[in-house]
Amino acid sequence: MKLSSSKINTFLLFKLPSAYFTGVRVKTISENACVTTVKHRWINQNPFKSMFWAVQGMAAELSTGAMVMAAIKASNQNISMLVANNKATFSKKARGRITFNCNDGQLIKAAIKMAISSGEGQTCWMKSEGRDSTGDLVSIFEFEWTVKIKR
Repeated sequence: MKLSSSKINTFLLFKLPSAYFTGVRVKTISENACVTTVKHRWINQNPFKSMFWAVQGMAAELSTGAMVMAAIKASNQNISMLVANNKATFSKKARGRITFNCNDGQLIKAAIKMAISSGEGQTCWMKSEGRDSTGDLVSIFEFEWTVKIKR
């Protein structure tokens, strides 16, 4: 069974309620790309009248992590996943609807393939860019995912 945006959003409700209740949602997911959105609201604001950085981080991480989950599922292997590191850059206040886009699906598929063939854990950096409704870059998040065959 393939992962869909509605299945992932339901997963959020039960397994990551803080992301769900702050408005983080998957809009689209494919083998190579994932798009998530979150709208600036009272529940996810900071004192400076913009979106709290951690909410942006949840939306950005989901755009990468959903593809990791999908690639693991497609591999039919028992594989663990974990974020080892992350980096973030902020360039503008996040107001309105912010859309995060990650196009690194091929990178994680290659890392999973290598983990399966070598039996060793692998790492993969994936980038997600957040843009506001006018297309202006708001933030860039990078996550180092680790994948390892469970024994």
